[in-house]
Amino acid sequence: MFAAVGCTLGIVPHMLAAMLGLSGIMQAGSVVFEAVRWAGVAYLVFMGFSMIRDAGTLPLDDQDAPGDSAGAVVWSGVLLNVLNPKLTLFFFAFLPQSLDASPGLLDVRLIELGGIFMLMTLAVFAVYATASAAIRDLVLAAPVARRWIERAFGAILIEFAAKLAFTDR
Repeated sequence: MFAAVGCTLGIVPHMLAAMLGLSGIMQAGSVVFEAVRWAGVAYLVFMGFSMIRDAGTLPLDDQDAPGDSAGAVVWSGVLLNVLNPKLTLFFFAFLPQSLDASPGLLDVRLIELGGIFMLMTLAVFAVYATASAAIRDLVLAAPVARRWIERAFGAILIEFAAKLAFTDR
């Protein structure tokens, strides 16, 4: 649930950037967009290779848990969504089309739409967290399957990074 909160909070910088007019900068110059895109590619590759390399080594039972603080988990979720290029695209290209005019600083309508988006994100991630908790014991009972699942997810992240890297705007 802490990761769900972090991912939800990671939406705030995208909302602020849209209110500050950075969407126009990204659409006009594309340098900022490319920087965010390549930071996202690098992060996905890092996460993918880390999952493949460390598959099965993360202790998941309560007594051997690594002990990440709630703050560290929240911060990881924030970083994950700050570097999420889909959010950048959503807040800079799609969401402003729902407004009557270009969003401005403290644009009430953009804040309302962004808040609704954040609530929906939190709800969906809370469902993911609850479902994960429900199947936790099954995953812990099959360490070989867990290793292969982690490797598969790592490969999927690397595939997403490649798709992001080789996709034109």
